[in-house]
Amino acid sequence: MSAVNVRRAEKSDLDQLVALEMRCFAGDRLNRRNFKYMLTKAHGQLWVAEDENGLLGYVLILFHRGTSLARLYSIAIDVAAQGKGLADLLMEQAEHSAKETGCVYMRLEVREDNTRAVRLYERRGYRYFGRIPDYYEDGCAALRYEKALKVKPPDNRINVPYYAQTTEFTCGPSALMMAMRSLDPQFPLDRNQELRIWREATTIFMTSGHGGCGPHGLALAAWRRGFWVKLFISQEGPLFVEGVRSDNKKEVLALVHEEFEQELEKTDVEIHKRGVSSADIQSCLTEGGVPIVLISTYQFNRVKAPHWVVVTALDDRFVYINDPEIDEETFRLETDNINLPIPRQHFDAMAKFGQTRLRTAVLIYGRTKDEATESNLLQSGPRVAAGDAG
Repeated sequence: MSAVNVRRAEKSDLDQLVALEMRCFAGDRLNRRNFKYMLTKAHGQLWVAEDENGLLGYVLILFHRGTSLARLYSIAIDVAAQGKGLADLLMEQAEHSAKETGCVYMRLEVREDNTRAVRLYERRGYRYFGRIPDYYEDGCAALRYEKALKVKPPDNRINVPYYAQTTEFTCGPSALMMAMRSLDPQFPLDRNQELRIWREATTIFMTSGHGGCGPHGLALAAWRRGFWVKLFISQEGPLFVEGVRSDNKKEVLALVHEEFEQELEKTDVEIHKRGVSSADIQSCLTEGGVPIVLISTYQFNRVKAPHWVVVTALDDRFVYINDPEIDEETFRLETDNINLPIPRQHFDAMAKFGQTRLRTAVLIYGRTKDEATESNLLQSGPRVAAGDAG
């Protein structure tokens, strides 16, 4: 084989890329429109290997905006060039580019029956972490793999079953359902439950479309289902008021908020009138709870919208989350949204929403308040409360 050059793909490569895709894959192919999107709009990189006769292979990586995660979306080597080290060459380029972009993890899916590719990934240090049945067009399952490019993954990431929101306004119920299912394996993860919780917990956030769920409603929904709850909230009074102009709508928000507060007074939900801190989140995880936190989506998609996520781990550099929103238009799939690493300084900025810099979280525990308190004392010994000063 003549000398091989690896370079970034260009628009002029479109014809060769499509032809290469047709030769390499029998199904689940990228078409010309897909390749054009990847070259011009996608938040990612497309690299090609070529010799004097043309393209021999390509590797496509996508970056999850606002996070430190890269995804190996596709890799293809021409049949005539296989067995000559091109796959390793392109993988090396992909991993190097991901690290240069600031990513610390690379994830991928591979056909369960593609033993050659599986051997390649495992030889390069990728770790199996899940299986997706019926993933490809022909019904073949996909195996999920992950590689830490710069840092060691935290050992204490909790196993939170994933659930993707089915509407644009049910991130709160979906995050809450993931938390409750983590604590109770019998808790249902289905659309009926998602919409039921939304009806209970909606704050009627009426800029346009359907209302979203606030922390008070989600805390009540969890408490009604037998979970003990801690609620952290930095703002007094109705939430999201700055998002509406109509006095009538503001009055509705105030009435809903007042009713939620009256209902909470009848429960043992522990309310902290201050913003949630990293220490609070870490304590929740250490004590066996699951935190759900309100963030702004601006870092993800440049749209300032409130959005609920599940925190699955913390370490010195990152906050790891399950994000219930899947954006198929940008080729983001479930794998991209599980244990998603976000630099701590980015997450601290994301976890403040709106003009009031609202900081709120709902911490879910699978035990009663008395049992949790007793367990915490046994684990950590005597402690002096520092109070809830803002």
